[in-house]
Amino acid sequence: MDFSSKLLENAVYEMSQLPGIGKRTALRLVLHLLKQPEQQTNHLVEALSKLRNEVNFCKTCNNISDTEICEICASPKRDRTLVCVVEDIRDVMAIESTSQYKGLYHVLGGKISPMEGVGPQDLNIVPLINRVKQGEVQELIFALSSTMEGDTTNFYIYKQLEGLKVATSTIARGISVGDELEYADEVTLGRSILNRIPFENAIKAS
Repeated sequence: MDFSSKLLENAVYEMSQLPGIGKRTALRLVLHLLKQPEQQTNHLVEALSKLRNEVNFCKTCNNISDTEICEICASPKRDRTLVCVVEDIRDVMAIESTSQYKGLYHVLGGKISPMEGVGPQDLNIVPLINRVKQGEVQELIFALSSTMEGDTTNFYIYKQLEGLKVATSTIARGISVGDELEYADEVTLGRSILNRIPFENAIKAS
């Protein structure tokens, strides 16, 4: 792709580094921004800059937050005995959109994947075990995607919980095997949370 401007080429290159954005899409987006009023583009730049420099990760659950403790963890209306374990922030958003779940969350930040060089030490597993050890949590809901990596991560955490007084469950398989949680429709995802099953049963069935 030939560019008449080095500035344009640099902008397209940076835009194409975003997931799912190829060079042609990046070029279309950059040209669109050039056509917009300068103030609108500046608002976008400012929003991204503030996001990058000022965003926090909740000290309790690792969810994105404007404060040290996110609104979900700080809410007195949430069930503090129930913690849903998810891969990333998009899964929190997906489950919250169902309006069916009233507990708390724990964001792992990924899944165990030896092929990609991601081990247990790279995830927020130790903080999760420490939350359970504090004694307030009575049930963990494993809500990771039903992939080999997701199942491996669930089982690893399950083994780390041995000897601790906490129930473990997993979302019902209304979610198709291999599907990512964020792409499930709200009704199916909500029912999967409500109809969760003991994790021990899921192990026996697999």
